[in-house]
Amino acid sequence: MFDGRVRAAYISATMERYDYLLAGGGAAGLSLAYHMLHSGLRDCRIAIIDKDPKRSNDRTWCFWTDRRFVFDSVIRKRWNRMEFVGTTYRDSYDLAPYQYRMIPGIELYTAMHDIIERSPNVEFVHGVVEEIHDTTDGAEVKLENGTRLKGAYLFDSLLIPERFQVDTKRYHFIKQHFKGWFIETDLDCFEPDSIRFFDFRVPQYGVMRFVYILPFSARSALVEYTLFSAELLSRDEYERELRDYIENVLGIHTYRIVEEEQGVIPMTDQTFRRRGGRHILYTGTKGGRVKASSGFAFHRIQHDSAAIVASLERYSHPFALPRAPRRYRLLDAMLLQILYRRGQLSEEVFTRLFKHNPVHRVLRFLNEETSLAEDLRLMATVPWWPFIRAFFRLKTLGP
Repeated sequence: MFDGRVRAAYISATMERYDYLLAGGGAAGLSLAYHMLHSGLRDCRIAIIDKDPKRSNDRTWCFWTDRRFVFDSVIRKRWNRMEFVGTTYRDSYDLAPYQYRMIPGIELYTAMHDIIERSPNVEFVHGVVEEIHDTTDGAEVKLENGTRLKGAYLFDSLLIPERFQVDTKRYHFIKQHFKGWFIETDLDCFEPDSIRFFDFRVPQYGVMRFVYILPFSARSALVEYTLFSAELLSRDEYERELRDYIENVLGIHTYRIVEEEQGVIPMTDQTFRRRGGRHILYTGTKGGRVKASSGFAFHRIQHDSAAIVASLERYSHPFALPRAPRRYRLLDAMLLQILYRRGQLSEEVFTRLFKHNPVHRVLRFLNEETSLAEDLRLMATVPWWPFIRAFFRLKTLGP
């Protein structure tokens, strides 16, 4: 299913020309291709450049929305309820009109490859990007195998971890890192219609740690141990904490691990450049589409892809993009300051958010869809002194 019209000219040194080049075939690249193919740009010639076909379920994307979604056909599971569990407070919420939704990576890859197979003007070009150049009349890409491509515009989502640097003297940089087990049990142990968004009943050790549960049935779920911290753990540490939570908190002693997932998401308030030149736009994580204080990106990528297409259709360039109100960046920076310096306060912060606000207000806030009045009401419910200290540290001392 992945081997259709992939460019075979790996040894060609000629310049292949396209309307648009998409460097990166992950969520950002495939989402932008989808939006292009469902717009007035559908007849443009497009190349999606990635080092190899995506054949494995390498990640899971989750988001919440109250409307129809472009990838509804590949959603594996929807939940209508959400649970928050802390050491001093616990509650369950009806999400309507929202739903929490999950898309496995392999299902998105498969669906998009099938769509592209039926689009004669779109091609996958497999190879490692060696060079990208902005020129007077477009952007050029050279691959390690000698293939050269040129497009009127290039959309670059290829974030190379070892080249990703943050000015830690001016900005915060922590990681959201996690390991999850997809488990099956012999008895009914889960509520299939309700996710557990936060469960803080794990030792904090000075940083934000919680467990996140996505149940697929009464006897199967993804149980994920998640941290917001500067340092990663060893494989044994993640697995020890998962095992302890499943057996001693959930009380499940007989279970089978049928699949695993593990990942690291950068979280920083450093500004990400959107433009890489006159004809280059950065997208995905490389373009700052990851929410700095939560790590959520998929929903933001869809809004960004739609905005890019709208700009291309209206102005014939992709740079007329909306910006979120500046207050969200400030609030992200304040929370990162607290997580970085006093991570043990995270449970109290999130407990107060969920205890004293309607759940829909919290979800809108995390999606950057709240009004200023809602933000003020929400911030009035958190412990004020850590945020005041964070604000003045940001303004006077730096991160």
